[in-house]
Amino acid sequence: MSVNPVSAQEAMLRMATPIGMPGGYSAIIDARTEDEYALDHLPGAMNWPSLNNEQRITIGTLYKQVNPFEAKKRGAALVAANIAQHIERHVIDLPREWQPLVYCWRGGKRSGSLALILGQIGFKVSIIEGGYKAFRSEVIEAIPPLAQKINWRVICGPTGAGKTRLLHCLREQGAQVLDLEGLANHRSSVLGIIPGQAQPSQKHFDTLLWNELRQFDFNKPVYIESESRKVGNLAVPESLILAMRASPCYQLELSEDERVQLLLEDYDFFVKDPDLFCKRLDALMAIRGKQVVEEWQRLIKSGEIDSVVRELLTTHYDPTYFASMQRNFDQIDQAKVITASDRSYQSMTALAKALALT
Repeated sequence: MSVNPVSAQEAMLRMATPIGMPGGYSAIIDARTEDEYALDHLPGAMNWPSLNNEQRITIGTLYKQVNPFEAKKRGAALVAANIAQHIERHVIDLPREWQPLVYCWRGGKRSGSLALILGQIGFKVSIIEGGYKAFRSEVIEAIPPLAQKINWRVICGPTGAGKTRLLHCLREQGAQVLDLEGLANHRSSVLGIIPGQAQPSQKHFDTLLWNELRQFDFNKPVYIESESRKVGNLAVPESLILAMRASPCYQLELSEDERVQLLLEDYDFFVKDPDLFCKRLDALMAIRGKQVVEEWQRLIKSGEIDSVVRELLTTHYDPTYFASMQRNFDQIDQAKVITASDRSYQSMTALAKALALT
């Protein structure tokens, strides 16, 4: 039998080598339930539940209402059956050299049972001491020093200027980019929810962020958009906010007409569903007043979406943006102005190429 307990920190260091590559793990296996896995999991992990959602509830109820001994007997039977299924489905054809990392919530019975069987087969298995809980603690501790090490370059600019488009083009040019809105599945404003795309949990957002940060080359700049402390419902770690706000800035400029058209393209789901747009505007009543918002909603229903988008920019987003920049970004007054000729991919690519050379 070969089961090697490792600390969360040791596991994370070895995870710097991609899964399946020499020196890395052959696989990462999460032995928790489907719901626990969905809430958050190690990057690249596969879900092999030792107990599924319903079974865990059943055993937990038995533990409390009958006694722990009866619960353990029934749980052992279910775990053994589930592990047998995982072996049949995933393990039978694997070579002896396969070396998985296994974990559960606290590194106890669920991952231990799976690791024991795999180890007795002859695989070299690693198991995280303290399980996911220990990994989560290490992630939270790892983010601040990583955020401070990185040479940030902040893309500033009012709503609709094309900051996200520019980030994507920078990435295509080989530049290092951290796209917080992409990680969060949100466009970072009161209207930024993306229909049909749920935001990850805060825990999973933190894990995704850590996974991005750890892979950057600290000798090269990383471009990031001038985000606020929250992206939708998700909080950006304070250490990253402080590092970003102290860093050099670029001020991206785009004409007002182009900004309006860019937003109509990027938020085309509002164009296609005016009722959804009107409903989302309800969130602005406390700030802009009922009369103003109801007039915007009337215009939308009349097909004058362009006019509403323009007014949202000039009366709501722009004043808020410029006040926030002056208040929060230390180097905004020294920001280098970069101007896109239009909103097109070609224009943003040309701008990205110029930036990547600086």
